[in-house]
Formats: sequence, structure tokens, C-alpha cells
Amino acid sequence: MHAWRKHKGNPSPIWEELPIPSTPVTGFLVKLLASGVCHSDQPLLDIEDRPQFNEKYTLGDRVALLAVPGCGLDNCSECSRDLAQLCPAGMHHGIGQDGFYAEYVAVDVRAAIPLPDGVEPAVAAVATDAVTTAYHGITRRAEVKKEETTFLFGLGGLGFNALQIVRAIGARVIVSDLRQEKLDAALKLGVPAEDIVPVGKSVQDFVKENGLQGRIDTVLEFVGSNQTNQDAQQIVRPGGKILCVGTLDLVNGLDMKIGIRKRLSIIFTYGGQYRDLVEVLDLIAKGVIRPQVELGKLQDFPRVLKELGEGKIKDRIALVSDLV
Repeated sequence: MHAWRKHKGNPSPIWEELPIPSTPVTGFLVKLLASGVCHSDQPLLDIEDRPQFNEKYTLGDRVALLAVPGCGLDNCSECSRDLAQLCPAGMHHGIGQDGFYAEYVAVDVRAAIPLPDGVEPAVAAVATDAVTTAYHGITRRAEVKKEETTFLFGLGGLGFNALQIVRAIGARVIVSDLRQEKLDAALKLGVPAEDIVPVGKSVQDFVKENGLQGRIDTVLEFVGSNQTNQDAQQIVRPGGKILCVGTLDLVNGLDMKIGIRKRLSIIFTYGGQYRDLVEVLDLIAKGVIRPQVELGKLQDFPRVLKELGEGKIKDRIALVSDLV
């Protein structure tokens, strides 16, 4: 088999021929049909130091994979709370453990979720991160309800999936993005024109002019810039919630007086749970969520990663293996 690997002293990924991984006692071998590419993969190039198998799977079954399945032990402080993505002891595919930019990977059974009929490998690869992260944040962390009014910053790789998730819940969602084509896509999806902030329009002015002051229950911050972070604190109602997902600026400020006097809940989120991916794949199979996916070749990984960093990839991209 072949795989992209990172070696100390070499900042570029290397396409290497390797033996097919041996299968762990508690897992099985997976043929990788597609692999999702994330912004968090790019910094890895600069880093120099860093249950019993069950019979519900048979040879040839299609599965989606969690990159961080946890250790699964009952005495694990994180896994016992269904927070495998935070497990300090479990494997992390791609960091200290063989990743998914390869033709095969050996995984523990905890990492695998059966793929519903009709869900393409590339869509499933993207769903494991770009959809599941948004779903977990919106449904488990912010706990958005259908009677709420939400404000969504950013309609990128995760944000456009977030938009579809909120609409599936039935909540009102007001959207903001700097790209007109993204706003056009939101309009086409069914977002009313009056709930779309025009490009170049001040978010705070839009909220005031449209009578939305004190009515925005939850802000979904899928950008994470200083400006969107400040706007979020200003527009959310007293007692409201701000869900932080985007990391455009790694350090953002919190106005303590606003946060305290409004009694705001600032919520952070990371990844998703096994059950989240199960539910996400079901929603995709039913056509409720339609992830935007660009396709690439597994052999093009270095170029795709470079273009991702340069902002040339508009949506989420999956690298499709020749084994498909």
C-alpha cells in the first residue's frame, strides 16, 4: 500500500510504499475510499516532536471512521462520560498513530460507524469532521431549540453544514459571510432574504435596523475573528449563548462587563461523539443535510494542503482513493 507520511527534518509529506498494517485484536482493516482534509492538518508539517471485536461487521462493509475513538475504558474520566474525543490515553489517528491519507488503515472497532446506503465515501469522509463538529456543537453544547432565533457567522466548510443543521432543527437562523456566493447559496437553500446580512453591512447595524435587539438567543461563531467575536457579544440577548467554533484569530477578547451584565454563556466545542456521527450519517442518508464536497486525488495531498492554506478550497475537500 501507499501512504502520505511526515518525517522529522522534512517539512513536506512523503508518498511512501508500506506494508499493509497488521490488524489489532480488537479491530479490523479498513480500505480507505476517501479522506477529508482539515486546516488542522497543515500545522502538523511543522511539528517535529509530538472492546472486544463484535460481529456486527462483515468483510466488505462500508464504514465511516472517527479519528479519535478514545480508549473506551470504564475507568477513563473522559470515555466514561461519552467524551472519547477528549481522551488523554486513546489513539489519535494522524498524530502518533497511522492516519487516513493512505490506502489502508488498521482501526479499533470503536472508531467505525456503519455507512448507511446512499452515502458516498467522500461525503462520509467530510461528515466525520465538518458535519459532526457542527452537529455536536449545535445540538449537544449549545442545545439549540426550534423556538430559538440564532445568528450564524461564517458559511465555510463547517458553517454551511451548521446552517443546514439549524434549519433541520427548525430554528430561525440569520446568516453573515463576506462572500456573496455563500449568501446566494444560503438563499437558494431557503433562508429568507431578510435573514441574510448583505456583504459589507455592519452586523450590529443590521440587528438594530431589523428589530433584532434582544431577540438573538444563540450566536453560532464559525469564523472566530476579533470582529465577529466582538459582534457576537454585542448582538446576543441577555442570558444568551455564544458557541465558539471558528479559530481565524487564535486569541480573541471578551468584554467582561458585557459578559457579566448580560449573564452570557460562552461555549466551546471540539469534535463529536460516536452517536453524533451516527445521527449525522442518518440525516445525510435522508437528504436532510447535503454536505458541500470538493473531490481530489489521494496522490495530490501536498498540493491540496497548500491550496487549503491559501484559501483556494472553497468548501470541504475529500481525497478519493484509486481503490474506490
